[in-house]
Amino acid sequence: MGMKGTKFLFVLFWVVGVLAKLSFCANVTYDHRALVIDGKRRVLNSGSIHYPRSTPEMWPDLIKKSKDGGLDVIETYVFWNIHEPVRDQYDFEGRKDLVKFVKTVAEAGLYLHLRIGPYVCAEWNYGGFPLWLHFIPGIEFRTDNEPFKAEMKRFTAKIVDMMKHESLYASQGGPIILSQIENEYGNIQSSYGSAAKSYINWAATMATSLDTGVPWVMCQQGDAPDPIINTCNGFYCDQFTPNSNKKPKMWTENWTGWFLSFGGAVPYRPVEDIAFAVARFFQRGGTFQNYYMYHGGTNFGHTTGGPFIATSYDYDAPIDEYGIVRQPKWGHLKDLHKAIKLCEEALIATDPTITSLGQNLEVQAVYKTGSVCAAFLANVGTTSDATVNFNGNSYHLPAWSVSILPDCKNVVLNTAKINSASTLKSFMHESLQEDVGSSEDLGSEWSWISEPVGVSKADAFNKAGLLEQINTTADKSDYLWYSLNIGLGGDEPFVKVGPQAVLHIESLGHALHAFINGKLAGSGTGNSGKAKVAVDIPITLVSGKNAIDLLSLTVGLQNYGAFFDKWGAGITGPIILKSASNGATVDLSSQMWRYQIGLKGEELGLSSGSSAQWVSQPTLPKKQPLTWYKTKFPAPGGSDPVAIDFTGMGKGEAWVNGQSIGRYWPTYVSSSGGCTDNCNYRGSYDSSKCLKNCGKPSQTLYHVPRSWLQPNGNTLVLFEETGGDPTQIWFATRQIGTMCSHVSESHPSPIDVWNSDLSSERKLGPILSLGCPFPNQVISSIKFASFGTPRGTCGNFNHGHCSSSTALSIIQKACLGSNSCSIGASINTFGDPCRGVTKSLAVEASCT
Repeated sequence: MGMKGTKFLFVLFWVVGVLAKLSFCANVTYDHRALVIDGKRRVLNSGSIHYPRSTPEMWPDLIKKSKDGGLDVIETYVFWNIHEPVRDQYDFEGRKDLVKFVKTVAEAGLYLHLRIGPYVCAEWNYGGFPLWLHFIPGIEFRTDNEPFKAEMKRFTAKIVDMMKHESLYASQGGPIILSQIENEYGNIQSSYGSAAKSYINWAATMATSLDTGVPWVMCQQGDAPDPIINTCNGFYCDQFTPNSNKKPKMWTENWTGWFLSFGGAVPYRPVEDIAFAVARFFQRGGTFQNYYMYHGGTNFGHTTGGPFIATSYDYDAPIDEYGIVRQPKWGHLKDLHKAIKLCEEALIATDPTITSLGQNLEVQAVYKTGSVCAAFLANVGTTSDATVNFNGNSYHLPAWSVSILPDCKNVVLNTAKINSASTLKSFMHESLQEDVGSSEDLGSEWSWISEPVGVSKADAFNKAGLLEQINTTADKSDYLWYSLNIGLGGDEPFVKVGPQAVLHIESLGHALHAFINGKLAGSGTGNSGKAKVAVDIPITLVSGKNAIDLLSLTVGLQNYGAFFDKWGAGITGPIILKSASNGATVDLSSQMWRYQIGLKGEELGLSSGSSAQWVSQPTLPKKQPLTWYKTKFPAPGGSDPVAIDFTGMGKGEAWVNGQSIGRYWPTYVSSSGGCTDNCNYRGSYDSSKCLKNCGKPSQTLYHVPRSWLQPNGNTLVLFEETGGDPTQIWFATRQIGTMCSHVSESHPSPIDVWNSDLSSERKLGPILSLGCPFPNQVISSIKFASFGTPRGTCGNFNHGHCSSSTALSIIQKACLGSNSCSIGASINTFGDPCRGVTKSLAVEASCT
């Protein structure tokens, strides 16, 4: 079968998939090459979308964009702690509606991989385990422990039964083709000794006994017992080999970026490197790969783990936190998926044959018959381009790239050459208030309540010594007060004019605030690499009674590592009072401390904004710690995604109409070094290679889902820990400022091949495509157009020495007033402004 036949099959499969949205298979198995769906091996691209990190209103659009991007499968974890916050009390409503999410995937005509775990890691609070699990007598997590296994089996069976009841497994005609049990256990397995092996064998037997009718996988588990498929996670999985020659090569987490930590710079991963990694994986025998994340979303409420994982879980994913496609990442990967699909018939026909063409060069050819052939040409060198001869032809390979040849002759995509559109996104700011005025006017619309310093609740208790926080609070609140009164005589070395004492505090974190006689004296903060806090705070004491009130707080519980459930938090000491004059010390650790779990405002339900205790006189307190703020606001106009800019605030949490948008911390600034505006994609990637936003707050903008807003009368409530100015808060709407596309005659994209046969492609040239991000928008202006030798990047294009005089008018005629447009970049369209020169077409446009 030649190139035309391959194209025909691809189009046929695509049309059938669109028309038969709910026609899922009845049988899913596997062999050594691939998953086998209804008797046919499949090459599958997948993407992770975590249902509670977005809203049900966002799900259809996210899933549609995933399908439009060339995905076959959606992958999600199941988050135990949000579904069973109290033992035997379940919650599957709203963002937690797992069944609705799976059905939404099915309605789009996509498959689903359900990663039950139930340990998920995922930068999620406590790795997904509910805190009540910790208090079961005799329990040890993730090992051959009977109490733990009983709870794990009970919850796993609960989820499987829910899916079966709704007929959601492929064996029942539903979309679920895979399930996962456990998660990355092999990374920490050695810490659990001999009990680890028996635990993994038990988990495999337990999972398969649930009779889902679909295969189960274990990621990062080299000893996964049959019939469990062991899979790979990482930035690169081309060298991965399954533990049996009867299992397919699968990649469950291809990290598209990395998570953001409070106090850290923003990581990103160039799409050229992701495409290189994916192409290499399929080149070397892989048939299923999943992007983690395809849409990262938002860590609403207290769902973020870590500690110190930020509220944004954008992950530099192809679809950003707000649900907008990230270009050119989304588009380039879409082109890659199309190129790989053109190779599917050859890829599933036989095993790969890999041949070296020289140093850092290799070719893999996959043959079904003498007439069906697909090849991948790879240059794994990091510095030098190369020219190789293959199949009687010469091919240019940029460094760190793979060229894909669905017919073993014609290159339809090189991973280092991007033909997809790019976009420049921006946030447009507007006032919170209904009567828009200057920022100074906003204070008149705020009301407030001061949170009491120290113990103020009736359920406070006394205990000698310092208590560990998680065992004390059970994570019902981020906060735990440690309060102590000490009496000092006038001749004490700690009582003199000026700061004459130092309070030394050691804590397992994650942060703390020290108040002396009702006033904030100082704070201490850990970081994502070290949650422990040790601070020396200068304090002033008085003769007589002195109140020492310490507020300990968590910023998401540990979610990864061996025995992570036993890692504590809180002020575990010592706490030592030191004289600044003569060095005398007093250890306060073993004193009788008074404890309060949580805040008075939490007990009163202030986050809803409905308390009668709010005041608006005499003046708005600014830069004051422990303050609750409330205001009313209208929803920003239009339909663009919404965020709140918390510049001017310190640290705390925010609620919109009673729903928590998460912890905010704009004062935690990243270090000033290590960032680069242009990261070299060549060479192995790691999470610290490509960083931006150095020396700036890790996060200032916080997502507010549109579905949480009503046209008017919305309530915003803040709890500010350290002191801020709420009048500096502004709403921002996420907008596409401009979009660009830049294609060259020298490397057409795979869509050009599908839209035309090879002869007409040479006439049309590569196809430049533009499309507005939202279906209700049209292309309203063409800001730049040049066919010839344009220079620069999106937002900064310039004409080169050669430029067609008709380019702008031709693009305007083809695109203005349309939601999308495509045009061939060739001299047949624009004329030839400079003979003998390889030309390209660059366009910048805007939508309204």
